[in-house]
Amino acid sequence: MSESYHQRRSEIGAYFDRTAAEAWKRLTSDMPVGRIRATVRAGRDAMRSELLSYLPEDLKGARVLDAGCGTGAMSQALAERGAEVVAVDLSPQLVKVAEDRTPQHLLSRIHYRAGDMTSPALGRFDFCVAMDSVIHYEQHDMVACLAKLAERTETAIAFTFAPSTTLLEAMHKVGKLFPRGNRSPAIVPQKAESFRHLLHKATGMVPRRNRRISSGFYISHAQELIRP
Repeated sequence: MSESYHQRRSEIGAYFDRTAAEAWKRLTSDMPVGRIRATVRAGRDAMRSELLSYLPEDLKGARVLDAGCGTGAMSQALAERGAEVVAVDLSPQLVKVAEDRTPQHLLSRIHYRAGDMTSPALGRFDFCVAMDSVIHYEQHDMVACLAKLAERTETAIAFTFAPSTTLLEAMHKVGKLFPRGNRSPAIVPQKAESFRHLLHKATGMVPRRNRRISSGFYISHAQELIRP
């Protein structure tokens, strides 16, 4: 992976582990939140359901990577389907929250790790899920990251990217005007068709089902990649 990937990875890890950990814990819980964050919560819930719909209902015997597991909601849903889940996130704080929130009967099926989702040490998988975990990287790093995941995924990858919309492009440009210490790592919008072409070329996997989820300030695009 490139130097720019490692630099951005460090920024993302520091942001979620130090600056945003408490806010993220609240957002991903059932605690009351403001109107704007409520739309983000609803959008994330809808996106999680969308990505899960791309995977088999019965995952018994399957090994699944939850790349960027956050506070563990996706990992728990995968384990409920019978999967052996490796759940990795850059933020040790969020991984600890995920472990604390996991019901006892699922703990034996989920292996939580703090670290890099592209690490070969995590092993090989039948499926990989990456919800809103590559959206902060520049396109060449995002494609390289997904190619690394594809090398260790036998069947399919379900992930999200930020679609190129007028709103997101404007937010991306305006965000660059503020000092880095005052903002979260930027989301990098992608033009869907050209992005899919790059992914097919880099991963050897075929783009299949996809859907955009828009809920207030939450805008993200689900994409499935399958082995031909």
